[in-house]
Amino acid sequence: MVLVRWQPFSEIETLRRQMDRMFEELGGVNAQVAQQNWTPAIELQDTNDSLILRAEIPGIEGKDLDVHVTREAVAIAGETRQESKTEQKGYFRSEFRYGKFQRIVSLPVPIRNDQVKAELKNGILTLTLPKVEEIKQKVVKINLGETKGEIAASESNDTTDVWSDSNS
Repeated sequence: MVLVRWQPFSEIETLRRQMDRMFEELGGVNAQVAQQNWTPAIELQDTNDSLILRAEIPGIEGKDLDVHVTREAVAIAGETRQESKTEQKGYFRSEFRYGKFQRIVSLPVPIRNDQVKAELKNGILTLTLPKVEEIKQKVVKINLGETKGEIAASESNDTTDVWSDSNS
């Protein structure tokens, strides 16, 4: 039989260290590091012809943004600058974020990066990224009217013809 020393306060010590770490993250040095690592939230929508990337970048002007687009990824970088006012009064608390940020978004399909359209309105950056032609969804129409049970297929890039014929 092995004797194990009973240490009733070891779990309390572990809990105390975890609580200390949590309070440091809330208001200490780790909060400043987390503030520097801010990245904008994104939304990526897939349409038939293009991808639409929306990034939430409040309070940043277009001149402070740097957007690079390749066939496989989009890189958004920028900087929020603190306004320099010469007031005698100080701040009690400021939760605004200042500094540089960067976000790289990998794209699920290749795009034509020379035909990207961009718009910055109300703190939302919208990028329309047209897909490469080979990637666009192709629709195949199956002719069932052929005799002798043979089925012929024809390719089309227009989905309206297929759906209007079958739904009529």
